[in-house]
Amino acid sequence: MRLDKFLKVSRLIKRRTVANEACDAGRVLVNGVVAKASMKVKVGDVIEIQFGSKTVKAEVLDLQDTTKKEEAKELFRYL
Repeated sequence: MRLDKFLKVSRLIKRRTVANEACDAGRVLVNGVVAKASMKVKVGDVIEIQFGSKTVKAEVLDLQDTTKKEEAKELFRYL
């Protein structure tokens, strides 16, 4: 699954366009490497997102094309 789609589906970032912009700005890292929006995400990858001065780290637990708001938390866990 593409990184930008996973960020949207998991609700780590609310909109896919915002996820794309964050990736283009170099604020998203996957396994410690700056990632493009088109990068393929796998279960077990560690995603790091920089929101201004705050950094969020999450591990991918599951991949789904769509999910309900309540189930989105089950796609990742915070580190």
